[in-house]
Amino acid sequence: MSTPVVTAAPDETVSDAAGTFLEEGISSVVIVEDDEAAGIVTGTDLIRALDQNESPREKPLEAIMSTPVATTDPDAELKDALETMHDHGVARLVVVEDSRLVGLVSTDDVIRYAPQVFHRGALAGESEPTAQYHARQETEYELSDWEFECSTVSRDQLSVGDRVEFSKTISETDVRSFATASGDTNRLHLDESYARETRFGQRIAHGTLVSGLISAALARLPGLTIYVSQDLAFLGPIGLGERVTAVCEIVGEISDRKFELTTDVLNADGERVIEGEATVLVDDLPETAAIEIEAVA
Repeated sequence: MSTPVVTAAPDETVSDAAGTFLEEGISSVVIVEDDEAAGIVTGTDLIRALDQNESPREKPLEAIMSTPVATTDPDAELKDALETMHDHGVARLVVVEDSRLVGLVSTDDVIRYAPQVFHRGALAGESEPTAQYHARQETEYELSDWEFECSTVSRDQLSVGDRVEFSKTISETDVRSFATASGDTNRLHLDESYARETRFGQRIAHGTLVSGLISAALARLPGLTIYVSQDLAFLGPIGLGERVTAVCEIVGEISDRKFELTTDVLNADGERVIEGEATVLVDDLPETAAIEIEAVA
């Protein structure tokens, strides 16, 4: 959701709202009366009002606002919000918690997550427990801080339900090295005093640095893993010094060597900070590859 929400009073005028739209760079305002959402006015509503023959500039917003307001709550799942939008024929939902306006969800917000809503595969029910392995194959080296597990050691036996996990702590060195390697020297990642004044209140790791753990996990699948596609939604920030875990699970076999996987990154509390899906090819390893296997469960 977008927050904070730009609001207006019912007795404000069309002219007032037009100025607010221009100044704030927005396309809607929520009309609030007695601390409750009474209606919503969009850019389309303003255009209709301004197109009238009579002088519309001093017309109060309560005369052109859409009401009642379609609402949802912050804990609602995105698919439920989409259904509510469809049922009410609207492009925006007012987000309310304990009768208090806390946000606004629009189709623009939805578009960012639509790939996850419509395309992300999911297994029905709980996965059966499987043996876990450390299997070093195509990685050049491992560090003591890194941890990884995989449910299979055979490329030929890869199937739906197999998963691989990779964990590491995002360090100061990681962030500064990534900034140099990528050229992304945004002060949000590098300047503590600057970052404290942002919505995050602290420096955070680059989103693409954190999502790189997905690639690290996929590299530890049995076989030589080659990316075909990757869709991602960034759900939350990761601060420096936080430990994160990439979890990749096969949810579909497209062909003999091509798989679809869910690709998530979790923080230390097990909450998803990145959600995605990927398609990969898994080729046989070169004959020169040396495989070291250690059963861990």
